[in-house]
Amino acid sequence: MAGARGAADTGRVAELRNDLGDFLRTRRASLSPEETGVPTYGTPRRVPGLRREEVAMLAGVSVNYYTRLEQGESHQMSDSVLDALARALRLAEGERRHLERLAWPSQFTRRDPDSETGPETVRDSLRAMVEANTEQAVGIIGRHLDNLGGNRLWNALFGLRPDRRTNGVLRMFLDPAMRDLHVDWERAATELASYLRTATGEHPDDPALAAIIGELSIKSPDFVRIWARHPVAECAAGVHVLDHPVVGRLTLNDESLRVPDGAGQRVNFISPADDVSAERLRLLSLS
Repeated sequence: MAGARGAADTGRVAELRNDLGDFLRTRRASLSPEETGVPTYGTPRRVPGLRREEVAMLAGVSVNYYTRLEQGESHQMSDSVLDALARALRLAEGERRHLERLAWPSQFTRRDPDSETGPETVRDSLRAMVEANTEQAVGIIGRHLDNLGGNRLWNALFGLRPDRRTNGVLRMFLDPAMRDLHVDWERAATELASYLRTATGEHPDDPALAAIIGELSIKSPDFVRIWARHPVAECAAGVHVLDHPVVGRLTLNDESLRVPDGAGQRVNFISPADDVSAERLRLLSLS
């Protein structure tokens, strides 16, 4: 048993090193010399983005050390180096936290895996609070991006059945109705893939998350394409435009709040962003 656990740990370390290298490469490729102030002297570039030596220069580290990070040959990163890489790659706050999880996995891996396995449950008091809200569409999202519950308007807005638990990211990529609902499907799908990436960083050994990624990798070429860009983001505030089949176009504000002691759960509050959407959302609540 000890030997099997040791082999699994070794495999996980290698996987994290690969993830770190992939993340650094995608962020390097997304930056141009112009926006980072790197001189090019008019020399044509064969590929977009920064070169390794340019990132190393911006971060103040050796090219050899940075190359080893990208190639998974080194996993040692000090606070100062992480800060310098985050600045050089212009990482957003959620991306920086993801870099920390990849660089220092032992600090972020949950201590008690058994505490977060099995079907997720929702506190009765939280469910009652959500269902009592009649002014907004409010839903409870689980750590695997499952829809764990919502009020009547939430279910009407997204075509959900209260008696059936669905997974938001699977539905986004595999249900054709989601492409009709979201005016900018690419953006909405990328956001969910970003949240999924963050969840896997927080719960790297969760088999349910691995199963979701595996299913999408087999069934959705769009997921494979988006996932390869290594998108990362925390669930936060945003504006979404929907073409609802019952009431038409809606422009909506979305606020996402984590549930204290909720093991990765959050509550989404969706409200109208303009008067037209407010009236259409009111009509939807009456339908």
